[in-house]
Amino acid sequence: MQKFFLGGRLIFGPDARSLPVTLLLISVPSIIFCIFVARHLRHRFSPYNAGYGIMVVAVVFTIYVLIILFLTSARDPGIIPRNSRPPEEEPHHDSSVPTQARNRHTPGRQFPRTKEVMVNGMQLRVKYCSTCMLYRPPRCSHCSICNNCVERFDHHCPWVGQCIGLRNYRFFFMFVSSTTLLCIYVFSMSALYIKVLMDDNHRTVWEAMKESPPSVVLMAYCFIALWFVGGLTGFHLYLIGTNQTTYENFRHRADNRINIFDRGCPSNFDEIFCTKLNSSKINFRALVQEEVPRPTEEAKAEDVGGDTHPKIEVDLENRQDLLKISEQRIIEEGIDLSKISQRQNDEENDSRESNDPLRSTLEADSIMGINHRASLTMTMIRSDPEPSSYGNGSSEIAADFHTNSTVTIKEAGRLFE
Repeated sequence: MQKFFLGGRLIFGPDARSLPVTLLLISVPSIIFCIFVARHLRHRFSPYNAGYGIMVVAVVFTIYVLIILFLTSARDPGIIPRNSRPPEEEPHHDSSVPTQARNRHTPGRQFPRTKEVMVNGMQLRVKYCSTCMLYRPPRCSHCSICNNCVERFDHHCPWVGQCIGLRNYRFFFMFVSSTTLLCIYVFSMSALYIKVLMDDNHRTVWEAMKESPPSVVLMAYCFIALWFVGGLTGFHLYLIGTNQTTYENFRHRADNRINIFDRGCPSNFDEIFCTKLNSSKINFRALVQEEVPRPTEEAKAEDVGGDTHPKIEVDLENRQDLLKISEQRIIEEGIDLSKISQRQNDEENDSRESNDPLRSTLEADSIMGINHRASLTMTMIRSDPEPSSYGNGSSEIAADFHTNSTVTIKEAGRLFE
């Protein structure tokens, strides 16, 4: 996730720790250049102090590159706000399912993963992002590192520790191109200093290089860096001229599809460098609003007076109803609790005379358990005579009591068989 500083004014990517490395790769060579090369060129040109301009240009150019790097890295690249819930879409049916099969079952909601939108008079398919729960706008993509959908997503640059998108692409290109020019400048001035050493004492190239090793190191460093930043500069010049992004170029290279965003080279450059940037779609300094929980199906059923337990035919309102139902159930089955107690006493007397103590003990325990459950149920029901509405809870109590009472009556009935 992004890292915020100064109350949300600065927004860095999740891998912002790589930014100090980039700063060192730019600032350290510039410092070495000013100390070991530019300082010796101060009085080498006429007028006498014209050589100071070489050091001033190097310092100003380095500061400019670092500022552009900061603007690229500490800026919202164009993050699209997430939705707290999926968008409401009209349900539709799958045409591959037979009509008879659809009629036998309740049609379910099938959420479309893509949809068609019109861009510059042509249809473009946009995808649904399950992480952000939204349909991505055209040219938008979800960055797996930042875990956000970014407008006009170009790529995620580890050197600046940030996604490159709509709101920071121009600064990224300025950073890459400025770094290229800085490398060319340092390389040229270091080579010039080697030439000055050769002309002073009529030395060879190797002798001049031995006298100024820092110049050789800077030339080698800038030569290697030019292959990277120079190549990036050329590649992005091509992308800007054709109005493409890095993501689109690599993904759709083999599709041979028409670029519907290309408006011609001049208009494409004008779109990148002269178009006013829109403000961020997210107020990163605002307070987080507490989300209202989405009502569940059970809550909706309660609001409309629906029954969330369709298997229970009668919803009891109080415990007095439970008492009446239990007494009615006992009367219908013709079971007398006094007979159960009498039967228990008889079984106890028989068990004393029985030669099988284990069997008699099990039968007595069974009778006592039945009598205890029946008596305990009647006592619990009578303990709270005041009526109280339980809603769905009373339905569950009724269901459990109905089941337990039925089991108890059946077990008691078997004793009289």
